[in-house]
Amino acid sequence: MTEVGLPVMPSNERVVQDRNRLTGGGVTAGIDFGLTLASLLRSREEAEWVQLVIEYAPAPPFNAGLPETAPKPLYERLMHSRSPAISAAREKAARIGAKFRS
Repeated sequence: MTEVGLPVMPSNERVVQDRNRLTGGGVTAGIDFGLTLASLLRSREEAEWVQLVIEYAPAPPFNAGLPETAPKPLYERLMHSRSPAISAAREKAARIGAKFRS
């Protein structure tokens, strides 16, 4: 269970397959998601062909895409600016989690 009581396992992975569910997080993770899905529905070769067609070879210029790798002041700025949205999401998740516990 998560901190708000939801029966899920949080993950920092870009694409996660859990039984018959496939999810993706982040902007370019949508491309990763699509390529993963293409490999599952067709084949790895077909997914690699699509990757080549779109010339998808990510190479971010900075290593600030995760809280663990971002400069601390930048992370703190983000958390401060997004605090109201994060609080609202946690409250909503707690309400949903309560339904699973009852």
